Amino acid sequence: MKILETSMLALAALVTSTAVALAAQPAEPWMKPDPAALQRWQAMRFGMFIHWGPVSLTAKEISWSRGGGGTPIEKYDSLYKEFNPTRFNADEWVSIAKAAGMKYIVLTTKHHDGFCLFDTKLTDYNIMNTPFKRDVTKELSDACKKQGIAFGAYYSVTDWHHPDFPLTSPGGSVKRETSDIDAYNKYLLGQIKELITNDGPLITIWNDVPQEFSGRGRNTIKLARTLQPDILLNDRTGDGGDYSTPEQHVGGFNLDRPWESCMTISAHGQWAWGGDKDGVKPLAAIVRMMVSCAGGDGNMLLNVGPEPTGVINTEQAARLKEMGAWMDKNGESIYGTRGGPWKPSKAVLSTRKENVVYVHLMAWDGDSITLPALGKTIKASSLLSGGPVKVDQPDKDKDIVITVAPADRQPIDTIVKLELDGPAMEIAPISQKPASGIKATASTIFSSEYSADMAVDDDPDTRWATPAGTKQAWLELRYPAPKTVNSVRIQEVYDRVQKFELQYKDGEEWKMLFTGTTMGGNFEKKFDTVTAQEFRLNIQDATEGPTISEIEFQGP
Repeated sequence: MKILETSMLALAALVTSTAVALAAQPAEPWMKPDPAALQRWQAMRFGMFIHWGPVSLTAKEISWSRGGGGTPIEKYDSLYKEFNPTRFNADEWVSIAKAAGMKYIVLTTKHHDGFCLFDTKLTDYNIMNTPFKRDVTKELSDACKKQGIAFGAYYSVTDWHHPDFPLTSPGGSVKRETSDIDAYNKYLLGQIKELITNDGPLITIWNDVPQEFSGRGRNTIKLARTLQPDILLNDRTGDGGDYSTPEQHVGGFNLDRPWESCMTISAHGQWAWGGDKDGVKPLAAIVRMMVSCAGGDGNMLLNVGPEPTGVINTEQAARLKEMGAWMDKNGESIYGTRGGPWKPSKAVLSTRKENVVYVHLMAWDGDSITLPALGKTIKASSLLSGGPVKVDQPDKDKDIVITVAPADRQPIDTIVKLELDGPAMEIAPISQKPASGIKATASTIFSSEYSADMAVDDDPDTRWATPAGTKQAWLELRYPAPKTVNSVRIQEVYDRVQKFELQYKDGEEWKMLFTGTTMGGNFEKKFDTVTAQEFRLNIQDATEGPTISEIEFQGP
């Protein structure tokens, strides 16, 4: 990669002048976001993430396949010479996002592989040096402005291609013999300035994987806020930011810290184009993700991976159109709402705004749903889809019983609108049910956010996850009392398990229930009836760190 020396000299002058200009300002006012901008972003709730670049030619994962996923580094770094997405149409991409009900778009302007989808003057490893020779980022930004969609720039802090970044491929696991993180920081700041200046105003700078960058993210935040005071930055700068970014799972209920779950439309969880057999998630899964995010007071950034030709795959586009039709009918329960007042459960989620609570009924066990008291009086109730609903509230401090006849329920989400006698945000968060009492432990976890408890919380959007590179791991469940069971249901994420055992504890001895190979997303199996208090999933082999969303034992 050739770094243009004259541009770097100009950048050094910029950084110096910026530091001097900021020296007289109050201590770090730029670390806090503009409250109005944050509120506008939260009200949008639904955005499109786009992972795209020359890697789409291989149908393998962006950046991670560089030297570690079947594509040699030299081959990966030369893909841009073949990249000619002649069917790219920015207006079409934005139209697809609008049709889905999305309010903003975030494009991967530079992923960890270092390739830039914008006309940067600081490296020749960019879209202008492909056969295509068009500034994709600029065209998409302009199309967003024209169609009234906010535009944001994903920009990876990590760069495994740049010679001054300390780490390189595969997967940032190799340390360079020589590097210069200070020089790289100047390069990064220069590109942040280019993006905001040339393609702004931006709703966000979405940084990622701040390897080796702790203590330097403040420079990014400072520069971005200087250039655009109302810009938002996520929590992956290296020094925090304005909102958290749970990845491939729905964040937990949180009214205090803004968050946004980034999720894939790909059935196999791939970010970049995964080929014709990659598939898409069912509409029901996407609706549940959206409602779960809003119910927890978060946004959802749903990712598409365009094809190498430049078009968004027809199957992905069709699913987004279906999602848009759902949002057209039910968007009032999502846009501009806050999470709660009831904390999310598998069956019931809720959102609220002004004097209204929207109850999202996602599963039924009988004719009615009973919810804990609101502390406010329900003045009126209705179904968003039309039809009768019965809501019994003996007193504002008594449980609420909601009844909807099967014929009037919706196949994915039946939404009941409750009009209250006062502001819904005055209600403190309400837990729907006591904890299951199951104690889960594991041999290893990726982080506290992916603890063993996440596999037994009755929430398919949370998960137990293990560190990258993990091939063997176990997950143990201890029930409050002995339980008689004859079947198990396991929801695995990413299809990584290759060999496993399911065991139960008899006295001090672990005994076998059965053995298996792969599991996949919805694994179910019956076995001979046993009564035990402790059970163990013993994963003996996996292609990568095993991840389990839910495990549930059931009785005869």
